[in-house]
Amino acid sequence: MTAAHERRLRELRSRALVRAFDHRQCRHARGVWFRLRRLLALAKEAYALPRDEAERLIGEGHRPDPVGSAIEPPRVILVVPAERLARIASARPLAVRLSAELLSTECLALVPFPA
Repeated sequence: MTAAHERRLRELRSRALVRAFDHRQCRHARGVWFRLRRLLALAKEAYALPRDEAERLIGEGHRPDPVGSAIEPPRVILVVPAERLARIASARPLAVRLSAELLSTECLALVPFPA
């Protein structure tokens, strides 16, 4: 094996190690932003909800997304159909993007794109 082949092999192994580390981190703290961005990418609309309305939705069977509990301080992030959110008068629309307003919202409801 030539010196050029050995160098390319070391570089390939190095890239594979970095990729494996990044893949493992997706389930931990580093992956929170990736999972949050993916959740927002699947949302057509976003709304800020009062705490009591979010608890009512949870009582109706809508489960909070686990990414909300991974953020500090924890947030309640729900994926709710548009028809159900239309009945909540106190829901305040937000832009669907990572912004200070969205990240500071304690209870967030997302409307998914139609399947």
